Amino acid sequence: MPTAPQNTDELYDALQENQRRPYGRARTVAAEELAEAAERFEDPLALVRALFELQEAYTYGSEPRKSPVVFARLLTLFDEQPDVFTDRLRHLLFWRFKWVANSLRALPEIPLTSLRQWLTEMRGRYEKAGLGLQPYYAQTYQLAAHTGEDTAPAYELWAARTRTPFSDCEACEICERALYHLAAGDDARALRTWEPVLGGKESCQEEPARSLSYALLPLLRTGDTDRARELHLAGYRGCRRNPSMAGEVGRHLEFCALTGNEARGLELLAENRVLFSEVDSPLDQFDFLTGVEVLLRRVESLGHGELPAAGYPGRTWTAAGLCAEVRERADDLAARFDARNGTTAHADRRKARLDRAPLLDALELTLRARALDDLTPAAPAPAPPAHQAPAVPDTVPELIARARELDEQGHPDAQPCWDRLRTLVAARDYTHPEDPAVGPFARLRADLLSDEAADAARRDDDAQAAALYAEAAALYEAAELPGEAAVVHAAAALARSEADCEAADAEEKAEGLTAGHAHVVRLHEETPGLTPCQEGRLLRMRASALCLRAQLTGNEEHLATAAAEVELLHTYATRHDLSVQISAAVLLRAGTHALSGDLPTALTVLDAHLDRLRQHGPAWHLPRTLGLRGRFRMGARDAQAAYAELSEGIRVAAEWPARVADTANLHGDLAEVCMHVGRPDEALRHLTRSAELDLRHGKRTGAFCTYSNAAQLSLDLGRVEDAIALLDSVLAEPDVAAGELDDRLTAQLRLIRARALHAGEDLKAATAEFVALAAESAEWDDDPGSHAMIAAETAVLLAEAGDFDRAAEAIGQALAAHSRAPRYEQLSNALREIARLQAEQQGADGLPGALARLADADRMADEARAAGYEPRGRSLETALAYEHGRVNAYAGEYEDALTALEKALGGLGEPGPENAGEWAECVRLAGVVEGIYLERTTPALTRLDAAIPRLTALGRTEETEPLTALAARLRDEK
Repeated sequence: MPTAPQNTDELYDALQENQRRPYGRARTVAAEELAEAAERFEDPLALVRALFELQEAYTYGSEPRKSPVVFARLLTLFDEQPDVFTDRLRHLLFWRFKWVANSLRALPEIPLTSLRQWLTEMRGRYEKAGLGLQPYYAQTYQLAAHTGEDTAPAYELWAARTRTPFSDCEACEICERALYHLAAGDDARALRTWEPVLGGKESCQEEPARSLSYALLPLLRTGDTDRARELHLAGYRGCRRNPSMAGEVGRHLEFCALTGNEARGLELLAENRVLFSEVDSPLDQFDFLTGVEVLLRRVESLGHGELPAAGYPGRTWTAAGLCAEVRERADDLAARFDARNGTTAHADRRKARLDRAPLLDALELTLRARALDDLTPAAPAPAPPAHQAPAVPDTVPELIARARELDEQGHPDAQPCWDRLRTLVAARDYTHPEDPAVGPFARLRADLLSDEAADAARRDDDAQAAALYAEAAALYEAAELPGEAAVVHAAAALARSEADCEAADAEEKAEGLTAGHAHVVRLHEETPGLTPCQEGRLLRMRASALCLRAQLTGNEEHLATAAAEVELLHTYATRHDLSVQISAAVLLRAGTHALSGDLPTALTVLDAHLDRLRQHGPAWHLPRTLGLRGRFRMGARDAQAAYAELSEGIRVAAEWPARVADTANLHGDLAEVCMHVGRPDEALRHLTRSAELDLRHGKRTGAFCTYSNAAQLSLDLGRVEDAIALLDSVLAEPDVAAGELDDRLTAQLRLIRARALHAGEDLKAATAEFVALAAESAEWDDDPGSHAMIAAETAVLLAEAGDFDRAAEAIGQALAAHSRAPRYEQLSNALREIARLQAEQQGADGLPGALARLADADRMADEARAAGYEPRGRSLETALAYEHGRVNAYAGEYEDALTALEKALGGLGEPGPENAGEWAECVRLAGVVEGIYLERTTPALTRLDAAIPRLTALGRTEETEPLTALAARLRDEK
């Protein structure tokens, strides 16, 4: 809190501001400071309100030791000055007797006799105040359930009583009843009892998140796995990082452990690391730690005890080490509760959870399904392909010879050999063989550097590739191998041209490729003694550079030059039987045909090539060839054939390492095709698979771009929780969380997440994220247009929340950015929506503010017209007229509303296929204003009777129905 309140008005404002904060240490500290400040004012009401806020912060911040102390102070104030307590505050006071009972139960140091004494105090107070005792009996039942006594009598005394205004909310009581049946082993009855909460009909501060966490395992046991998955995603989001819901988080971790989702469990544990230090409730700790232990024991049992795990602050934990620490602490808590309660209930419940066997081998919980192998500190090894590489030779000379032989063929089996050699060379005791066939150590170092450079190039890290190739070239020259040096010098030149032109436009990139090609030609012509393999590699680089240039420019001359270079490569490779270079030449040849617009010839070339590959190889070129055919089929608008080609490509790619088969791109291309053939859910799977493969092989920027596309598609498909879960997982990646990813790409991921939160009706979280993004994007001097759109969306969300002052500030930022980079339609939409929300929420009082926003939209329409801007849908003027109608109608200005709606109808013109929906809604609203509010039934009916047959003639029955219903209503009232 920047400064202490100087008067009660400032105190009340500060209390209101604090209530907008999430529960946790920040809110609690602020509440403590406000309560201290309230003590200085001679205003008991201010103190009472500050103490209520403080108790709420302690209760939902999981600090049960402090909540009863604050309540005792409130109870004393009530006894001394009952008139200070308004009806609402008195209600709060008696409501919170239950909070104190819950807090005392959570503290094993509080004797059982003290718990019972408190319930007696509660009963006495309720009876004295003339309040029903159902809430008291609810607390006696909860105490019995906590201690492990026979709950049946206490349950009947509570559940059979009529609810009172001081009973727990319906959702909370439903949960308690369901838990009673669950404890009795009746999963089906528990789930039936829970249905109003699980179905979203009943909710409160802690519900449905609490019920969802308990319902997960019963749903699995009764076979409803799809719903369990759905409720896990929704329920976890409702409790994550919330200290007062640590037990719920623990149950979600347990659910992950029992469904083959241990990797997701560790990810969620890392996201909730704060709970190890911020949960002060021993009972919440007990529930949380038991769920953590279920997960960690499972991770250990699968042989991954050395994986890093997020745990108590101050040290680095492995899963095994943290499991031992958690076990000791949870055992101690169980013993303390059981000693206090005189039962073994907590130890027994803990043992039952820990002994529970997995319920499913694997349940796909999120779009980003990962296994524990994917979390190992070293890069995870991909699943073994169907093609098994031959055993790596045992001796160093054989290993080097084998690696070079395979590398010369371009064979993927060279990689395991290079990897093994890299490990051997890094060892302190490595001694290089004195063997003329092996050559000097400098040559081997150059070989390894060249392999590393090729890997960097595959990751699109061209600058790193160029540096490594240059270093390798120098070593080859030192080893007196000019041919090898020429090949890697050429590769370095092309990589350098790519790196230098990374941010350049197409023309600059083309110039860079021209220069790179010229450099490779010089190396080719000036290096004596080149072997056929070396010369083939140089020719391939020459041809590839010119094909890339032709692709960038579309220039016919460039295309012809590229085609000639490709034929030179093919002729040379055929003469020397260089199968890899022959295949490369054919693929480039097909590409040149496609670039020239001759897709049939390109496909014919690839047909013949596929036959050759199947008969003579290289077989590892099959996936790329099928992928290229699929892209060409898509270019020819044959989506079904493209789907078949790419699906076959992915099947064949499974036989080879993913980086060799270009599997990530195959999945990405197939995702695009799936959208064209009406398979959006399958497209989503291919997008996430493509992203995960790219991530696994170091192409992180491309991976996160693909994840962004997957999240947006998920949101478009209405799979809101899937989108949020995917983005939460991606944003938790170490380099993203550390700010190492491109800030605009990170912002894009966060923006989609904010929109998903909004779609998921989490307005508070969505607004907070939008506000943060608007503040950050304000610094994007090179991209004011994006800031304008983000600030406009932020303004709309603030308006939805009723915060029109902050909405005005945000839309002001948007308008300022718009002046630098116009976004006419987006801002006009936002301005009109804010106006509508203000009029809808505030009625006549909100009309001036709403009209001010519409005046801004009017100026926006003038600017757009002057600039010659053409909106995608209806004209901005027509949309504005319609909004004037709605705003005035909300504010009770019906004559102005009708005039505006008439203007909107004039702008829309006659109804047609493109505007029938908007036209019908405009007619309906005009009919409501005219016929109901202005009580001009006859002209309203005339309007409706004329509109209905026009819509019917267009076949728009859906739009006709509300008009018909309105006309019937007006006739009845007439």
